[in-house]
Amino acid sequence: MTQPPMTPPLKTDVLNSVHLAHIFRATRARTLSLAAPLTAEDCCVQSMPDASPTKWHLGHTSWFFETFVLARWQMDYKPFDPAFRVLFNSYYNAVGDKHPRPERGLLTRPGLEAVLAYRSDIDRRMQTLLATEPADTELLKLVELGVQHEQQHQELLLTDVKHLFSRSPLLPPYQEPPQLETRVEGLSWRDFAGGLVDIGHRGDGFCFDNELPRHQVFVQAYRLASRLVTNSEYAKFIAAGGYRDPAHWLAEGWDWRAAQQRQCPMYWRAEGDQWQEFTLAGLQPLNAHGPVVHLSYFEADAYARWMRARLPTEFEWEHAVASTADKHDDLAQLFDAAWQWTSSSYGAYPKFRVKPGAVGEYNGKFMVNQYVLRGGSAATPPGHSRATYRNFFPAGACWQFTGVRLAADL
Repeated sequence: MTQPPMTPPLKTDVLNSVHLAHIFRATRARTLSLAAPLTAEDCCVQSMPDASPTKWHLGHTSWFFETFVLARWQMDYKPFDPAFRVLFNSYYNAVGDKHPRPERGLLTRPGLEAVLAYRSDIDRRMQTLLATEPADTELLKLVELGVQHEQQHQELLLTDVKHLFSRSPLLPPYQEPPQLETRVEGLSWRDFAGGLVDIGHRGDGFCFDNELPRHQVFVQAYRLASRLVTNSEYAKFIAAGGYRDPAHWLAEGWDWRAAQQRQCPMYWRAEGDQWQEFTLAGLQPLNAHGPVVHLSYFEADAYARWMRARLPTEFEWEHAVASTADKHDDLAQLFDAAWQWTSSSYGAYPKFRVKPGAVGEYNGKFMVNQYVLRGGSAATPPGHSRATYRNFFPAGACWQFTGVRLAADL
């Protein structure tokens, strides 16, 4: 996927309001560039309950800065529109009422122009605040969190648009087809001794609260695949009857497959004896060398079992990345191809504590019935992810760019 201009990463431990203001402007501009190819009608529609309209993403990311920054620090603060406090609240119960998530596509009002005016107003007020307010550390940390939050919504915007366009009989493209990979390195294995290893963020630069505290875990010796599973490799699983054989599937996964009537990955379509895939560039012949994406945890786990392998734990994944940080050829496709399912349930690290207030609801309350994904995808903003980043989704979720890196015991 061709990425819009890169947002410069925040690299310093000591936040600087001038640098942060620059990052804020670049991030906000990038979101608008992602929405630019869309019509007003495209921006209003919600294609499934898990997705959100582009217009809602544009409004919610502005709501975050208004609610958590401007309402507290701006002199003589007045809301842009009091109704927006409910319309664009996502899941912050401490803030107040929320418009139901499955009904975001019913918000034909405010129109796109009004939401863009809202963004412009918030941008102006935020830049004035950052230019005039003394360097309050708490203020700067909240702005930094807001920037990272918006980058997350940039990826969500793309995945939601892809699902929306896939439901149209026109199968419209969002972008021009990217240059495809014409070859892929053979899959090989990297061996790791394991032992007592450090896990979690070191404290240099930004991280989300679910990456803390840094702690030690014991990891058995293991192997990790050098790259992600490709489309052609996954197609062999399908051809071998992988979706028809319950021996490869978890019981809940087998039931999920039946309920979904799933016989292949989410965006694949059979055309005779050939596969096609719906992409952000529209319907395209399946790229045999590209990483298989949009797999649920159930599909990723079933494929790994069929390969007589397994999914890595999140601790194996992080340890492997840390161990090969200076060996760029050891592990490929870590952060720019597909989020990689792990076998680790999403839970709290030892001594994790939820922060007080509404911002404390950001990650902690979702630590149940989900699995951790590591890495990053082609839709992830460049520089946004890192080795300790913990993404998380329910086992049946597959509208994100989720794929497979195999692991095995040594």
